[in-house]
Amino acid sequence: MSALALATPLLAERVATRPAVRIGACDWSIGPAADIACFDVAKRIGLDGVQLSFNTPAKPQHLQQTAVQQAYLDAAKRTGVRIGGLGIGALNEVPYKSDPQTEQWVHDSIGVAKSLGVKAVLLAFFAKNDLRNDPAGITEVVRRLKAVAPVAERAGVQLGIESYLTAEQHLDIIDRVGSSAIKVYYDPRNATDAGNDIFREIALLGKRHICELHIKENGVRLGNGTIDWPRVRQALADAGYEGDGWMQIEWAKTKDDDTVAAYQHNLAYVKRNLV
Repeated sequence: MSALALATPLLAERVATRPAVRIGACDWSIGPAADIACFDVAKRIGLDGVQLSFNTPAKPQHLQQTAVQQAYLDAAKRTGVRIGGLGIGALNEVPYKSDPQTEQWVHDSIGVAKSLGVKAVLLAFFAKNDLRNDPAGITEVVRRLKAVAPVAERAGVQLGIESYLTAEQHLDIIDRVGSSAIKVYYDPRNATDAGNDIFREIALLGKRHICELHIKENGVRLGNGTIDWPRVRQALADAGYEGDGWMQIEWAKTKDDDTVAAYQHNLAYVKRNLV
């Protein structure tokens, strides 16, 4: 028997057991946000799942409600669209770095994630919650994450920081918190806009520190922006990130574009160039 014949079953076993990449989109991008109708939109697009808004400033206690959680689980079952993740985008307007009520939000999101079968919760640090040039804000975030990280660890839930900070600054926060539950929710578009070298950052963060990814171009469909997505795929592979979580498409259409058509294009693009 040839060496190739011996190797083929082993290779087939590796391919069969490698986790499949799942592709979703954020409910705040495909609409409607914080509404079970997003599952029907996601189904029309053909997505594997949808990343849900944990709450909004107008609905601060949204998914904390058991009845709302059940409605989302029912919608997922009805449409065949999975709950692909949670995001606390409301932190951009009600900052985690300063507002006391957000500590409870992050704490509660862990239990909600476990109830919905979600492994990662995105913590957004933009607008009023931006951490750039704010060492006091970073120190307070570290304090808060230290308090909640043991809860996340016990639940098997990861808290992913998404911000304009550099990879080194993210790693500093992770080191200061000292918990395996704290990760980076990596967004190549955000990092590029902040002036960072995304390929160096992906290599630095790697599989150990990246929990999931946002895929976007802000204002245009994927493939019509400036990110070299096939090179991103290779960088992720070189860093050991095997796509065992989700890639969530976010903000990838023009202002007047049809959402379903645009995200069908984006979904096909991700399948060709990123997975």
